[in-house]
Amino acid sequence: MKHIFVRLMTALFALSLGGAALAQQKGTADEAVAMVKKAGAYLKENGQDKTIAAINNPRGPFVKGDLYVFMLRTNGDGLALAHGQNAKIVGKNMLELRSADGVYFVKDFIKVANSAAGKGWVNYKWLNSVSNTIEEKSTYVERHGEVFLGVGIYK
Repeated sequence: MKHIFVRLMTALFALSLGGAALAQQKGTADEAVAMVKKAGAYLKENGQDKTIAAINNPRGPFVKGDLYVFMLRTNGDGLALAHGQNAKIVGKNMLELRSADGVYFVKDFIKVANSAAGKGWVNYKWLNSVSNTIEEKSTYVERHGEVFLGVGIYK
């Protein structure tokens, strides 16, 4: 009986560590903003083509844990120029994409990017590919000339 109890406690401890590790994998708002700023500086220094290649590289400087940069144009066409997590999205029109709670979040990204401030947060519900559950998500977007960059976090 004692042996079973020790195994059970060990398993519960391992599960709690796994949950803590998963929680630590979630990026923060500060990290999201910093990653957008880093990508913006890279864009300014290296141009759009090199930045697109860097963002699209899943092992590159713009993917960290559950954080990744994406790039779209500010012209409102909804065309994804770069996406750090899903290469299949690149070149696709994302304008009519809706979240689990019905938000046309790409349209909201464009509105924020084209606002007077040129930056801000958009909230919606989205599938977290790490936990495989629908979660609250908040994405920071920032205009850089004719494009905008974004990074989202799960809350």
